[in-house]
Amino acid sequence: MKNDLPVSSAGLSGPAGFLRSSEPLSLSPVPAPATSLLEEAADLLVVHLDFAAALDRCERGCESLASDPDCESSAEVKCSLCIVGIQALAEMNRWREVLSWVLQYYQVPERLPPKILELCILLYSTVKEPHVMLEVDSYWLRDLTNQNLPSYGTLMELHLLHVLLPLGQFVEAEELVQGCDAFNKEQQLEALRTINERKCQWVQQEETQSAPEEQPATARDKLLDPSARLLPKCSGEKMDFAACPEGQQIRQVERRSEFQI
Repeated sequence: MKNDLPVSSAGLSGPAGFLRSSEPLSLSPVPAPATSLLEEAADLLVVHLDFAAALDRCERGCESLASDPDCESSAEVKCSLCIVGIQALAEMNRWREVLSWVLQYYQVPERLPPKILELCILLYSTVKEPHVMLEVDSYWLRDLTNQNLPSYGTLMELHLLHVLLPLGQFVEAEELVQGCDAFNKEQQLEALRTINERKCQWVQQEETQSAPEEQPATARDKLLDPSARLLPKCSGEKMDFAACPEGQQIRQVERRSEFQI
């Protein structure tokens, strides 16, 4: 079954074997238990390679922050805990659980931090399952609050390149680019060129796959093919059967029979 190979975070990006986001993590003062659990989870993930224990610390850390979800510092630590948790799930080949695991702490797609959404897009693109992110991305990109974020254009581009185009949704991709205020005119033209190129590649691939393959002629086909018959065609002139190889073989058999008699 496809996509059952282990998914290592090292395969998703960069050095040191981490899933990395384009945005660096920054931590503000937060409750001590959550900070301690985050540091412990990162140590278990990186140094000890104990991914199950790292995931456990991430879950405990997120639960400890549930009492103060609107605190900015708590939100940053919660995001960091989820990033480490995503890495742990990927290392254990439990990537199918990533999206549902993250959403249990954020409830709705629109509230996912850009860093987490970015990692989810790259993860499901790596395992060739971009359709998993199609609806989640759409909800997030349509949210007016998210459209004001500095990282909105980056997420739009990731959604375009890693979700819509691999799924062959070229009309949706063009509409998204043309209606995106985060792209300037030059960026829009470049994105539309990319969409057109991928569309041409898609069509060529479809035509190649649908074209019937030439099959070698079978023995039956050769027998039914008049041009491949062993005996000469019948014409207006009398056919000299004895002159052909088959006729000579039959004549030899008849002579042996007469000699035996």
